[in-house]
Amino acid sequence: MNKKKLIWQLPFLALLIVGTVVVIRQQNSTPYQKDSGMVFGTTYNITYQCDSNLHESIKAELQKVDDALSPFNKKSIITSINENKNVEVNKMFSDVFLLAQKISADTDGAFDITVAPLVNAWGFGFKNGTSPTRHDIDSLKAIIGYEKVRLEGKHVVKKDKRTMLDCSSIAKGYGSDVVARLLKSRGVTNYMVEIGGEIVTKGISPKRLPWKIGVTKPIDDSLSTSQEIQSVINVTDKAMATSGNYRNFYYKGGKKYAHTIDPHTGYPVQHNILSSTVIANDCATADAYATAFMVMGLDKAQELLKRNTSIMAYFIYADKDGNNKTWCTESLKGKIVE
Repeated sequence: MNKKKLIWQLPFLALLIVGTVVVIRQQNSTPYQKDSGMVFGTTYNITYQCDSNLHESIKAELQKVDDALSPFNKKSIITSINENKNVEVNKMFSDVFLLAQKISADTDGAFDITVAPLVNAWGFGFKNGTSPTRHDIDSLKAIIGYEKVRLEGKHVVKKDKRTMLDCSSIAKGYGSDVVARLLKSRGVTNYMVEIGGEIVTKGISPKRLPWKIGVTKPIDDSLSTSQEIQSVINVTDKAMATSGNYRNFYYKGGKKYAHTIDPHTGYPVQHNILSSTVIANDCATADAYATAFMVMGLDKAQELLKRNTSIMAYFIYADKDGNNKTWCTESLKGKIVE
């Protein structure tokens, strides 16, 4: 009986082996495509294994995101909302808006897409301005707050028409998610999507290894020329976003001003986190929390991470003596490879 059973099983085993060999050969022979360009005022780089180049399709998807969320685009939905025009939002906008509101509530307003007027006042937005006075800041804080806007059907409703939206701290991550979904829909199983440092990965790299991403050391580098790596993290089948004030800042009157604004105080953050890296299942979420943690500081960020175990974080921070230290969630320790 055992011999007969084995004889019947042999053809199936042979078919399985042949099929596996064919799949491996096909994977090895399928080339990796590389696309790059500009979007949202930054660069993007996409590597994916596919028989054909999907450059035009990728550009089309990114244009849709730009048309929904870019304040630099005069015809975008968010621009129309900021100009108080009666515009209907689309699914892309509503998805990002609702996610932003959820994360704002979870971070007690540390993440807030209504912070645009303060960003502009400090000169980091899509128009330059002089340094604001205390009176200016207090006036702007009166119109800032995620609870001052809501989505009713397909319309954004503001409590004050002066309130403006700025999705720059979530749009790059969302754009990476959109491209990743496009690649998945085309049957691509191995890819890395990177937009302005916000990354989504799947499968393996051209080296036939898991995707590994370096976290840059937080050295003052406004020109982004430093490539010194602090750590390398395995982010295969995950999304990763990093926020830091060491590359986005300016000096005025001998004082350094960081680009991240605390919605509560109205001033650039002065907390001890120098670099906030978040790994999550989607990049929009990682992008938003990376910004929120920069605002919250190390202690409050650690408290949030204790109750929100769905996200992982890696912080580079300055201790009381000014020395750089690192901290990460327990769930991330196994992913740090260097």
